[in-house]
Amino acid sequence: MTELTELGVAAIRDGVAKGDFTAAEVAEAFNANVAAAQDALNAFIVATPDKAIAAAKATDAKRAAGEALGKMGGVPIGMKDLFATVGVQTTAASHILEGFVPQYESTVSQKLWDAGAGMLGKLNLDQFAMGSSNETSYFGNVISPWRRNDGGNAPLAPGGSSGGSSAAVSARLCPAATGTDTGGSIRQPAAFTGITGIKPTYGRCSRWGIVAFASSLDQAGPMARDTRDCAIMLEAMAGFDPKDATSLDMPVPAWEAGLSADLAGKTVGIPREYRMDGMDADVAKSWDDGIAWLKDAGARVIDIALPHTRYALPAYYIIAPAEASSNLARYDGVRYGLRDLPDGAGLQDMYAATRAAGFGAEVKRRILIGTYVLSAGFYDAYYTQAQKVRTLISRDFTAAFEQCDVILAPTAPSAAFALGDNIDDPLSMYLNDVFAVPASLAGLPAMSVPAGLNREGLPLGLQIIGRPFDEQGVLNAGLAIEQRAGFAAKPEKWW
Repeated sequence: MTELTELGVAAIRDGVAKGDFTAAEVAEAFNANVAAAQDALNAFIVATPDKAIAAAKATDAKRAAGEALGKMGGVPIGMKDLFATVGVQTTAASHILEGFVPQYESTVSQKLWDAGAGMLGKLNLDQFAMGSSNETSYFGNVISPWRRNDGGNAPLAPGGSSGGSSAAVSARLCPAATGTDTGGSIRQPAAFTGITGIKPTYGRCSRWGIVAFASSLDQAGPMARDTRDCAIMLEAMAGFDPKDATSLDMPVPAWEAGLSADLAGKTVGIPREYRMDGMDADVAKSWDDGIAWLKDAGARVIDIALPHTRYALPAYYIIAPAEASSNLARYDGVRYGLRDLPDGAGLQDMYAATRAAGFGAEVKRRILIGTYVLSAGFYDAYYTQAQKVRTLISRDFTAAFEQCDVILAPTAPSAAFALGDNIDDPLSMYLNDVFAVPASLAGLPAMSVPAGLNREGLPLGLQIIGRPFDEQGVLNAGLAIEQRAGFAAKPEKWW
């Protein structure tokens, strides 16, 4: 029998339902992998083996009683440490929330538990989801399980902010994990580690109980081994939530049942603005391969224009920090988390000391940028202008989707880079999001699927962007690429 930790969501769910193995056996196998890899990869902030076993035993008891199992019945997953979990520390990878134990459960995590999933632990991330390499976490860097094939053993970035999620899925520490995507934080780490991840339409998954970064952009989504697993998990995560004012009051489609790699009659748009000067040759080749694969699947391929693409990144890095500066004002040392109270200090001194000690350098940088662009005298010059650009970017996509059904582009401008390469150069780090940010600003569904390996043996991802609410079209195009790419590579175990 295939080793249990080599199985994905669908295989585990179906195997447990048929009685090929028990959910408890699956949970024990993944718990062992989590424990064995923690020192080397640092993917988890907190491991919760008992919770994984308890959920598994509940699933096994249901099966023994002849009861129906949920969409995720018997599947243990990793939970990004941005989702509030009752009785389990939730930190957003920040010192300012260290020790915070929620008394409530996020809507998305509760939906997953209700669907039969179990929790292996809380996954590491960039602090408050601010980063593209998982180097801003207070709890240390996540190390990618991948290595370059040139003999170098420099530790590589797993992408960010969902770097713990991407590393854990890629290294077989969990079959799937939750991620959040504000400007590419599901898609870019999925590309860096050779897995699949989808950011659904804004509002498809509730934001209630997720630590906020930029409220008009944040969206939860699944990260898993393949397209089918993402479809299964997204069905369990999605749905209307009256506790979230931005939640879509729409039925959740049967995405898994609707999967089809036949794209006959579909049109794929290739945005000419994404072919940038000096583009990495391996990334460009993978994009050309993706075009050929979609043609082979029956799709017609056309060039399209997204003329305001060049302004997406600057607009994002005004809007997201502005919203962050507002959202993070709640962390003041009064109600929860860290409190730094110097002797003889007053209230304002406590605020200042707590935030100085609790927030990391990147979080402080974005708060300062956001506060600046929202300040009197600069609000219209920066924030208002950025929102106008956002509208123009959305209109570009609307016009493009009058000609095509989905858009194909690279996920990231390069494969994974070494830890430390960009940490001292914020602009270089921000450029990692150049292909991912436009879809986030427009609130569109977008996913990354593995397209192959570059000349150094590192994964590259292709991104599919779809119309609002058309996750099915995105998943189907992803499946078509997946079947033709035949990507089966996984990192060689060194940890």
